[in-house]
Amino acid sequence: MEVAKENKLVPELRFKEFTHDWYSKKLSELFTFKNGINASKEDYGSGYKFINVLDIIENTFITHDRIKGEVNVSKDIFNKNIVEYGDVLFQRSSETRAEVGQANVYLDKNKPATFGGFVIRGKKIDNYDPNFMNYLLKTSTSRKEITTKSGGSTRFNVGQEVLSSVNIYSTVISEQQKIASFLSKVDEKITLLTKKKELLEEYKKGVTQKIFKQEIRFKIPNEAGVLVEPLKWEKRKLGDYLEHKSKRNKQLIVETILSVSNSKGFILQSDQFENHRIASKDVSNYKIVHKNDVAYNPSRINVGSIAILKDFDVGIISPMYVVFSLKNGLELSFFESLIETHLFKHLVKVGCSGSVRDSLNFEDLENFKLSLPKEVEEQQKIASFISSIDKKISAVVQQLSLAKEWKKGLLQKMFV
Repeated sequence: MEVAKENKLVPELRFKEFTHDWYSKKLSELFTFKNGINASKEDYGSGYKFINVLDIIENTFITHDRIKGEVNVSKDIFNKNIVEYGDVLFQRSSETRAEVGQANVYLDKNKPATFGGFVIRGKKIDNYDPNFMNYLLKTSTSRKEITTKSGGSTRFNVGQEVLSSVNIYSTVISEQQKIASFLSKVDEKITLLTKKKELLEEYKKGVTQKIFKQEIRFKIPNEAGVLVEPLKWEKRKLGDYLEHKSKRNKQLIVETILSVSNSKGFILQSDQFENHRIASKDVSNYKIVHKNDVAYNPSRINVGSIAILKDFDVGIISPMYVVFSLKNGLELSFFESLIETHLFKHLVKVGCSGSVRDSLNFEDLENFKLSLPKEVEEQQKIASFISSIDKKISAVVQQLSLAKEWKKGLLQKMFV
């Protein structure tokens, strides 16, 4: 590959054997457009494979086996709405302009499908490489062409006329194929990393469940340094290991005002609100939190998170939060693994359930009954083992993020 130097209609990044200009085309020169099937409710669930919006959004490309939906229509209706290799499907409407008109290509050479009323089919009438077209229609230039022409106020739409008027920049088939082949290898890498991440997450879920069912145990050293079986876990109330904290910010001046984010845990309150404002100017009744303290919002725990303060030595937090620390030999790292388990999340869900009840107070949390390791050494081994899996997952997530960013850059530089 080489970087284009001349000010011509060429991509920034290009295979060196290609030097000619790219050309402009309307989508109407490549496709005839048609809206999809609107069947009766009872016709869905069996019959022909039926492409809908989720198939367009969730797949890198579409094949017969990847399609989830089915519709029972006559052979004649199916043939009028057939989707074959190389056809492109467009999302007709969206709540946001940025998502309307998303496209995906059908790449099954053996099995045709049909498509739904919220989808527009572009039936291939000119020669192009389908993989190349799939990537081209996902570039920022093509997306902008489509989204800026979409109509609507509360919901944005594109129709056949809009898509027909969209302008794209393309090149000869040989260059299309080379670009598509290169980007397909990038997608293969992304797919492999995604699968690796999913497998590691499934492994973590399964092994964690076995650990907390005591089907897997970790030997610990005795006084002589010999590895022995640990003591049997004992069932106790979680409150035996928790110490409620409610000290107010009346006499201590603390400038670090914190909040709890569902995804990031403890964060600065100014980062959670716009314009770096805080929720309240009077912080005299805010609770003091120290490093390794734990907090959660009792009215949002069922959809939110329990956070452990790690990045700050001391701060203050709104009185709406429950704050506590650990005691009686319950290791912080083990507790962190515990709150991610299916068992703990189930207890939270049950604790929050009811007709009007949607919160989990500290008293509710204290009453959770759990079997936990008596020995700190076993807790540490469990936490260390689960942490080692987390590190592997984090490494794969980082690789996946870099691969996606690389692809994003390529889509910008390999197309006009």
